[in-house]
Amino acid sequence: MLRVKGLGELEAAVMDRMWAADRPMTVREVLTEVNTTRDLAYTTVMTVLDNLHKKDWLRREMVSRAWVYSPVATLEQYSAQLMESALNASSDSGATLVHFVQAMGQDEIEALQAALREAKAPRAGTASGGDGHAGRPHAETIGAATRPSRARKEPS
Repeated sequence: MLRVKGLGELEAAVMDRMWAADRPMTVREVLTEVNTTRDLAYTTVMTVLDNLHKKDWLRREMVSRAWVYSPVATLEQYSAQLMESALNASSDSGATLVHFVQAMGQDEIEALQAALREAKAPRAGTASGGDGHAGRPHAETIGAATRPSRARKEPS
């Protein structure tokens, strides 16, 4: 199970199930998934989903007579936000990047090189070729209640 920063153990377990499902889920569906490894009551799962919704981790929509929940951001977007936070916390982001890259395997290095090529490619829509965020997910969409407060560095 991924340990999600800012979430309790049960909330993290539910988010893992939500990300793995890759589709909106009802309370009953989440209960069934979570109860493969635990024995929880319907109301417990309903409360956890409601709390995650209030923390901006999940969106919900009424379908028929049941709430259907889905993640606000993908696991990949959340992971990227964590990496950005770690990089911004460093006083020497260049050295931090060097240490990070040195710990990568060859497949990860190739994926990073491909991502860098994609980030440099012109984007349609603006004169600068992008939305001003260099391909990064908008932090506003990822668990606002659990993010550390800091000024966002804009790309130069």
